[in-house]
Amino acid sequence: MLPFTRKKVPVLGIDISSTSVKLVELNPTGNGYKVESHAVEPLPANAVVEKNIAEVEAVAETIRKAVKRAGTKNKLCALAVPSSAVITKVITMPASLNEADMETSIQLEADQYIPYALEEVNLDFEILGPTEKNPDTVDVLLAASRSENVEMRVAAAEMAGLTAKIVDVEAYAIENVYPLLPEFDATREKVVAIIDVGATMTSINVMEQGKLAYTREQPFGGKQLTEEIMRRYGLSYEEAGLAKKEGGLPDNYVPEVLEPFKETMANQVHRFLQFYFAASQQAAVDHIILAGGCASIRGIDEMIESQIGTPTTIANPFSRMSLASRINPQRLADDAPSLILACGLALRRSFA
Repeated sequence: MLPFTRKKVPVLGIDISSTSVKLVELNPTGNGYKVESHAVEPLPANAVVEKNIAEVEAVAETIRKAVKRAGTKNKLCALAVPSSAVITKVITMPASLNEADMETSIQLEADQYIPYALEEVNLDFEILGPTEKNPDTVDVLLAASRSENVEMRVAAAEMAGLTAKIVDVEAYAIENVYPLLPEFDATREKVVAIIDVGATMTSINVMEQGKLAYTREQPFGGKQLTEEIMRRYGLSYEEAGLAKKEGGLPDNYVPEVLEPFKETMANQVHRFLQFYFAASQQAAVDHIILAGGCASIRGIDEMIESQIGTPTTIANPFSRMSLASRINPQRLADDAPSLILACGLALRRSFA
């Protein structure tokens, strides 16, 4: 097949978090996307520690289970490395350079921006467009991550029988999915904080006029709630996690355990916003979008909106998509806040 006739094909978006592997498969339709399959598969304890893969074989086996659960035949995937493991820098280059010459020049200049030996990193770049007030140069986004961060994820996917075609950065995958969120139409010209509260890590990605302007990660997540349930009711970690999702805990659970955790989560969101305000020219955000497993806690959006005074909604990147017949709509809706990153990766397409 000649190069100019090659078609881009869908890839599986695979999010490897500290406690689970999440998979989303999308297909473009005439006016949007169709959800073909999805899965959430729990990881063994300590297989991934604060987003660093510790046990490649365990992660590979979990990916394999997620693929089987999803029922997909697609063997191509897109992965992401944590934003905290990536160095990014916007540099200017002469607009007259073609892509090959630009790649050569960037390789030569990159060592002044990257604090590691170049043979130890995976390096990539994207041309953002002409430099403001200088038509002779273009702004180029340079991204670099230690090779081990990329290679561990690629190895896990390959051991699971997949081919990793794309390795993205988590924050850019979130930026990629933002236009699909129902809040986008009303907020594209505003300042929006997408806050993803997972099991062990929380990330904030702030969009200013639709573009990623700030990102930060901190250890905090739903594991704290699970551990408190374990301690309070004498359950194993697995039993506590199940009870948290499915209910059946004593009457004092909500007032004495869940409500204090919600308060702590609201305080963490407030803290994240303070970090952003200190690092930017902004003094407020116009909207908060909650993602991650903790976003599914009933009433958390209302509590955060009440305490911070900012409109707050729960992320659902699938709300305007069509669904394949095998998709359980209720299960997808329940999982939607935690699938935002996998969805952003599934929006990427690759040459087969």
